[in-house]
Amino acid sequence: MSQLLILPFALPLVAAALCVLWREHRAAQRALTYTSLGVVIAIGLGLVRVTRDGGAIATDIGSWPGGLAIIYAVDGFAALLLVTTASVAAIGLAFAIGRGEDRHPLFLALVNVLLAGVFGSLTTADLFNLFVSYEVMLIASYVLLTLRGGRRQTRAGAIYLAVNLLASTVFLLGTALLYGVVGTVGFGELAGVAASDPRAAIGAGVVVVAVAVKAGVVPMHGWLPRAYVECGPAVAALFSGLLTKVGVYTLFRLYSVVFAGDPDWRPMLLLAAGVTMVVGVIGAIGRGDIRGILAFHMVSQVGYLILPLGLWTTAAVTAGLVYLLQYLAVKAALFMAAGAVETLTATGSLARLGGMVHTRPMLAVAFLLPALALAGVPPTSGFVGKFLLILAAFEAGAYLLGAIAVIVSFFTLLSMIKIWNGVFWGEPTPEVTHEHTEGPVGLAVPTGTLRPSSPPTSPLVARGRAAELIAPALSIGVAAVLVGLAAPALIDLVAPAADALLAPDAYLEAVTSA
Repeated sequence: MSQLLILPFALPLVAAALCVLWREHRAAQRALTYTSLGVVIAIGLGLVRVTRDGGAIATDIGSWPGGLAIIYAVDGFAALLLVTTASVAAIGLAFAIGRGEDRHPLFLALVNVLLAGVFGSLTTADLFNLFVSYEVMLIASYVLLTLRGGRRQTRAGAIYLAVNLLASTVFLLGTALLYGVVGTVGFGELAGVAASDPRAAIGAGVVVVAVAVKAGVVPMHGWLPRAYVECGPAVAALFSGLLTKVGVYTLFRLYSVVFAGDPDWRPMLLLAAGVTMVVGVIGAIGRGDIRGILAFHMVSQVGYLILPLGLWTTAAVTAGLVYLLQYLAVKAALFMAAGAVETLTATGSLARLGGMVHTRPMLAVAFLLPALALAGVPPTSGFVGKFLLILAAFEAGAYLLGAIAVIVSFFTLLSMIKIWNGVFWGEPTPEVTHEHTEGPVGLAVPTGTLRPSSPPTSPLVARGRAAELIAPALSIGVAAVLVGLAAPALIDLVAPAADALLAPDAYLEAVTSA
C-alpha cells in the first residue's frame, strides 16, 4: 500500500497534462479528471482502512540520502482528509460542469494541478516538499481566480498572488532556518525540535506564520474575502473546500510533530482562535451579498478549526477533526448554492433578491441544510462538531473561548437567516421571476451586478440547468443531516486519528524507517 502514496500527487498532474493535450475535447477532460479522482478516493479509502487502528505508512521516493529524502507518509488524519477533499472536489466539479465553467479549455487542467498540490500537501512528510505542493496550489489557484478576465478579478488576483507569494517567501525562510539548525527538513528528524531548541523554535514559528496566512487566520485574512467574492462560483466552491483547509491541516501536523504539543504556545493559539472567530463574524454582518457573507464566515470558522490546537486534549482534537471533515463539505455546498442563485438570477445582492422559496424550492432546501450545519443547529453534522468542541473547551477550563464559540455560533445563525430572508423569503423579485443567461465562457455576471438586457432562458432549459446546479449542494446538505444522525459512527472513525495526532509515535516511526 505504501507504494501507492505518490499517486494522489502524480495522477492529477498526469491528468492535467492530458487535459492540455485534449483541451478541445471536454468529454475526454471530464473523464480523465473523474478517473483520477476516483482512483484517489479508492486509495484514500484503503489508507483509512490501513490506518484505522492509529497506524501510519510511509514510502521513500527516489532513494535520496538522509536529510534530502523525499518521504510521503499518511496516518489516519491525512487519510480521512484525502478521502473527504477528493470527494468534495468531485461534487464541486459536477457543479462546475452544470454551470459550464469547464467550457474554458484549460479549466479542468488547472483544477487537476490544484488537486495535485492539495493531495501532495496532505501526504508529504517534509517541509520543502510541502512548500513545493503549496506553490503548485498557488499557481493553479491564481490562474483559476483570474480566469474570468475582468478588472476586479485581475485586481483581486494581484492581491491574492502578492500576499501568498510573501507567505511562501516567509515559509521558505523558516524552512531554511530550521535546516540551518537541524540539518534536515524531514518531519521524522524535526520531531519535537521546536519544544527543545529555542533556535529551532524561531524557524518553526516563522513557518507557522506563513501557514497561518494561507489558512486565513486573523489578522492575516484580508486576501480571502476579496478572492472568494470575485472568482467564478464553481471556483469559489472548490477553493472553499480545499485551500484554507490545507493550511489548517498543516498547522495540526506542525503542532503535533515539530512542536510536540508544546503547552507554551497554547495561549497564543487560543488568542488567535478567539480573535479569528470574532473578527470573521463581524465582517460577515456588514456584507449585503451572499458570497461576501459566506467568505467572512470562512474566516470565522477557521477560528473553530484552530481552537483544538490551543486546547490539545483528546476530546478537543477529536471534536476538531469531526468539525473539520464535515465543515469543508458544508462550506463548499453553501458556495455552490450561492453560485446557483447567481447563475439563475445574475445577481448575488440580497437587496435584489427574494421569494426563491416559491420559484426554486429545492434550491432553498439545498441552501438551508448546509446553512443549519454551518450554524451548528441539530441534528446536522455541524451541531455535533461544535457541541463537542465547545464541551471540550469547557472541560479544559477555557471558559472564555467556549463562550465566544457559543456567541459566534449565534451570530452565524443570524447571518444565515439574513441570507434566507434576503434570497428565499418574501415575494419573488423581477430578477428571480425572469432568469438570466450566462456571461462569456459559462461565467455569471459578477456578484451584485444585474444585466437587464439578458433574455430569460426557456422554461425547459431553466429546469434542466437548475437540477444540475442544485443537486451537488443538495447532496451535501442531505449528507450533513445523515452524518449528524450517525454521529457516534463518525466519532469512532475519527477518534484513532485524533489519538495519533496527540501521540504521533507511529507516524514518526513510519517516516524515519521509510
